Amino acid sequence: MNVAVRLGGIADPDGICVSERVKEYAQDQLEVLFDDAGEHQLKNIARPVRAYRIRFDRPAKMGTALTVPSKPSIAVLPFQNLSGDPEQEHFADGMVEEIITALSRFHELFVIARNSSFAFKGRAVDVKQVARDLGVRYVLEGSVRKSGSRLRIIAQLIDASSGTHLWADRLEGGLEDVFELQDRVATSVAGIIVSKLERAEIERARRKPTESLDGYDFYLRGLANLHQLSRRSTDEALRLFCKAIEVDPTFASAYAMAAICRSRRLAYGYAADREGEEVEAERVARRAAHLGADDAMALTAAAFALLFARRDFEVSLALVERALVLNPNLGQAWFAGGTIRVHNGEPDSAIAHFEYAMRLSPFDPFITGMWRGIALAHLLAGRYDQSLSASKHGLRNHVADLTVLAASSALAGRMDKARATIARIRERDPNLCISTLKALVPLRRPEDIARWAEGLRLAGLPE
Repeated sequence: MNVAVRLGGIADPDGICVSERVKEYAQDQLEVLFDDAGEHQLKNIARPVRAYRIRFDRPAKMGTALTVPSKPSIAVLPFQNLSGDPEQEHFADGMVEEIITALSRFHELFVIARNSSFAFKGRAVDVKQVARDLGVRYVLEGSVRKSGSRLRIIAQLIDASSGTHLWADRLEGGLEDVFELQDRVATSVAGIIVSKLERAEIERARRKPTESLDGYDFYLRGLANLHQLSRRSTDEALRLFCKAIEVDPTFASAYAMAAICRSRRLAYGYAADREGEEVEAERVARRAAHLGADDAMALTAAAFALLFARRDFEVSLALVERALVLNPNLGQAWFAGGTIRVHNGEPDSAIAHFEYAMRLSPFDPFITGMWRGIALAHLLAGRYDQSLSASKHGLRNHVADLTVLAASSALAGRMDKARATIARIRERDPNLCISTLKALVPLRRPEDIARWAEGLRLAGLPE
């Protein structure tokens, strides 16, 4: 077992246990303590597993200077698009995403998530400052030129602690060679900064996402829209992912991103036909999990979608745990793990997952969602002042964000703030009431639903 688990009574209620491998992986990066829980025999595992309980008596110090991890750490900056065609920007961005994904599969590396690396897109940067901001030692930067059916990639790896250029290369080929070129960059970089690489990891990194370049182009354009986060861009991203699926019905990543779009529409109330959206979200999620059984992002997306579409807590947890086995550097999987656990009634476990997701991606545009998850976890744990503190980082104008703030404010006795927040909620959704919110938010424990409803009732939201 390589991830946090709650099996066989090993973990305390609202707690998590991890294997020795995960303890070694996280102890220098996650501000928690570990207690040895001894060896345990687990179902479907032949040998006894030594487990370690996570202690949450030392909260993570988010917002302070980031410590460079003990293992080799790297950030891949957005590559410059030298094609002279702004329409090819999505192609350059997609190539970098694939390189990040390939590097993330090397368990020997600590890889900054795509969303934080892309915070530096379009900016003239000082590599040493970027490394300090992200808490890494190495930075990979480069450029992409696509002309007709020909590609040229120039990449260089820099040791930011000294400013030394460790490796640089120019790779050229036809458009049909795009996946091989990406793999060559990733494996060359990994081979330089990691002394030994497992062959299985290399082979996994070389897996092509699809055989269809037309489908791949739709997929990259979908990603470009997905990262804009708006309702309109989410709808457009879904349309493009569906086009990618039409071209290649076995494209696991396209199903996964379609599932993310649909789960976002469910979570934020964007769906015009909620019941129909739930059916489609479940369908594409299960297809993504089936086709991408060894694809961490596909499993993570399926976990998100099944939480919001079907409240399938057990399957969602199992999928995200499998994703973390495959790729412990995947910030989205840690984010998903936190989201599922807070809705499953495990607030402290959820906070640990959110905080580690933020360490992997400190400038992530989704970081407001991580802070909102932390705020919700504190609310459900009865820590209302801490919930309000977290809300300051995660507050946007989505109704889901505002209901956490309103409930925490009311339960903390800050009635003026609570009533003002309810007024903002009613401006955005005049029909929202406590009963509809219960149907919208997938909380598993009745006591969690009751606490949130109590806060909103005190704040003035009607039944």
